[in-house]
Amino acid sequence: MGRTNISWTNETWNPVTGCSHVSEGCRFCYAETLSLRHGWSTKPWTARNAAENVRLHPDRLDDPLHWRKPRMVFVNSMSDLFHELVPLDFLARIWDVMVRTPQHTYQILTKRPERMRTMLGPSGIGFYAVDGPVPRPQPNIWLGISAEDQGMAASRLAELVQTPAAVHFVSCEPLLGDIDVTPWLWNLQWLICGGESGHGHRPMDVAWLISLVEQCRDAGVPYFVKQDSGRLPGRQGRIPDAYWIHEWPEGVKA
Repeated sequence: MGRTNISWTNETWNPVTGCSHVSEGCRFCYAETLSLRHGWSTKPWTARNAAENVRLHPDRLDDPLHWRKPRMVFVNSMSDLFHELVPLDFLARIWDVMVRTPQHTYQILTKRPERMRTMLGPSGIGFYAVDGPVPRPQPNIWLGISAEDQGMAASRLAELVQTPAAVHFVSCEPLLGDIDVTPWLWNLQWLICGGESGHGHRPMDVAWLISLVEQCRDAGVPYFVKQDSGRLPGRQGRIPDAYWIHEWPEGVKA
């Protein structure tokens, strides 16, 4: 937790750790690999082991309150904030901290947008902070989904765009197939894309990445190209210079 090498954020904050696989993009989950390597988890991140692997860390809730300078914060880099085993009251406490620290920008990625929409959609139950109900959308909270292929992009983006957010974004990583996001670009403010890294990584066809970039360019949506597929993360690899671009949502200075 803390300062990170993830190129599209400044900080990670993990009030919850541990998760369970929900789709093919989870097969070589970096968070699971790290957790098992360091002994933070002792069993694979399967649904059967979720009750043991998903852990709440109330001692970490107040961390952002002590950061003096504004930061861009990836929330739950080691979990999924909307995992079904994260209790509603604990999510409310996390939201309360984010509302109380408007100087920070919080980036939330989920593979479970159905639960996110149930809580934060126009007819959702919402959250309450110290001073009352949290407005939707909250200006400093970005909501995004991860999608590795067309099927996951279509189902998850359909849920995301129905959930109010200051910034809607999608992370197409690991990119495992050709994805058409044009039906949803009207309501997206940012797209991240990149291949899979690490041991056993699956190859990315660079044409898939180029297609995503061109879709964003045509729609005027900022995009952030993170990496080629390969053993080590963050490498340009086979990606042409013309597509090795790091953009941010309008008005954001990284």
